[in-house]
Amino acid sequence: MKIGFIAYPASGHLYPMTALARKLQARGHKVICIGIPDAESIIRAAGLAFVPYCEQEFPAGSLTEAYAPIAKMHGMEVVTYTCEKVFAPLARAAFKNLPRILQDTGIEALVMDPIHFFLELVPISMSIPYVQVCCALHLDASGTTPPFIFNWPHETTPEAVSRNVEGVHQVVQHSLRY
Repeated sequence: MKIGFIAYPASGHLYPMTALARKLQARGHKVICIGIPDAESIIRAAGLAFVPYCEQEFPAGSLTEAYAPIAKMHGMEVVTYTCEKVFAPLARAAFKNLPRILQDTGIEALVMDPIHFFLELVPISMSIPYVQVCCALHLDASGTTPPFIFNWPHETTPEAVSRNVEGVHQVVQHSLRY
């Protein structure tokens, strides 16, 4: 089976996805990793085939440039900035470019990182089976634990749970704006 992999182009996402891709490749599947140019070196170093996409919108080095301002940000400011300046433009570029790449490569199934919000709509629209593998910290919507972007202590009081639920709500609302 020819399996495509799409991971978010950051080492914490690429390393676990390439490990999984290598395992499937070792079991006899043809694996093709699809990514923006910034992901190429990690994918090729893992011994995997790489097919670039979104090269016009995200040329090599563009993510380093896009993420530079985050070093001076905290909390929701990071979420807002990342959604506006990285996630939304990457999603628009992927919606535009991914269907052609999937068709050209003959991908039969897709493994995707859900940090690419709504990208599953592409394989759904093309009747390509897909699975999502989360390579990010868990966002607990129950409120039992604080959202990972806040430095709130773990507490079990009703006030803390309410605060955590409100924090999740803030993250989701900021994420969906873009």
